[in-house]
Amino acid sequence: MGGSGTIVLILGLVSATMSCSNSYKSLHIFNVLDYGALSNGITDDSKAFLKAWTAACDNPRAENPTVVIPNRNFLLNPVVFRGPCQAKNINFLILGRILAPTSTTAWEGLNPSQWLAFQGITGLNIAGPGWIDGRGSGWWDQSCKYHPTLEGCTKLAPTAVKLVSCKNSSLSDIHFINSSQTHVLIMLCDGIKISDLTIQAPYNSPNTDGIHVHASQNLIINNIVIGTGDDCISIGDYTSNVQISQIQCGPGHGISIGSLGRGGNSVQVENIYVSRVYLNGTTNGARIKTWQVGNGYVRGAIFEQFYCTYVKNPIIIDQNYCFIRGACQELQRGVQISNVSFSDFYGTASTDVAINLNCSRTIACTGILLSKIQLKSVKPEHNLTSICTNAHGYSLGGVAPSSCLQS
Repeated sequence: MGGSGTIVLILGLVSATMSCSNSYKSLHIFNVLDYGALSNGITDDSKAFLKAWTAACDNPRAENPTVVIPNRNFLLNPVVFRGPCQAKNINFLILGRILAPTSTTAWEGLNPSQWLAFQGITGLNIAGPGWIDGRGSGWWDQSCKYHPTLEGCTKLAPTAVKLVSCKNSSLSDIHFINSSQTHVLIMLCDGIKISDLTIQAPYNSPNTDGIHVHASQNLIINNIVIGTGDDCISIGDYTSNVQISQIQCGPGHGISIGSLGRGGNSVQVENIYVSRVYLNGTTNGARIKTWQVGNGYVRGAIFEQFYCTYVKNPIIIDQNYCFIRGACQELQRGVQISNVSFSDFYGTASTDVAINLNCSRTIACTGILLSKIQLKSVKPEHNLTSICTNAHGYSLGGVAPSSCLQS
């Protein structure tokens, strides 16, 4: 999955040869400046980036070809970098700052759900230490979520970086800020490693998830600092074998599996492991959220070593999600949630209910484990509570507030 060692070596080579453009070809480096990028932060450089990408990707003789974005400002209109490439690995080295258009009109006639997309590539390594700035305020100001009565409001906005149908690839050491919507989307991928990112957007920016994974397998997400207006990390349908660790989250909505099954589809999510998460001022800690109309399963999820500071819902399962919050009628279907553990949760909750397992009365949650949980209220001498609906399992090692699980 890696490539970080190669990136470090290439970064040193680039630093040593940046003043000598004639050396690039011998090092298999493709500098976007050599392909016409103006790097003034005002003129669209997407065509130059595509030329550099095509030269690197299609070169049959280049070993570990590297597209280099120097330490300058580059405005890019929406662009798709496509594979497959000739080499086993290809590097995309961001030393400068990539800027999104500030006007939503740049997406007219194009896919409004993406800005920088990488598609059908094996061995892709995107690395920093540069910046990707989504400059998303124009999209936020016309979001239907916050402006439902605005004529022409938009429900869909561009994801900053989207990896689609990529394999054995990595994303590391990048600073993301102010994406119009989700910052990083992994879709239909296998064998992706994401590490050492910072992701920032205002707490009230709509749908600005940090990282969302959909229909992908075999991911490692490690050492990420996230503060946004939505989930720090979210897991979507048809996803399995994901390891998430060493995450700082806040503000935001915590670590979520879901929402799942919104279209009535069959959900398949399993083998999700999340550990060493530090939450500060978030809406949720560990959450599983499924729509009533869905079916299928979520199974084999482990949440452990969560450290909560002023978190509203440290542990929450909502198996009864519907369009009218709080007015969901019982349905004779649902997503089966089983073999889920919450262990080593410590810190403070800002609401009275620290553990809320709201399972379907028709499709129970089974095999739930609560272990070594010590949560306290932010209010002095105030006791927290647990609420369970049709949640079955057991508790170990001391649980506060007390477990409400049925055996």
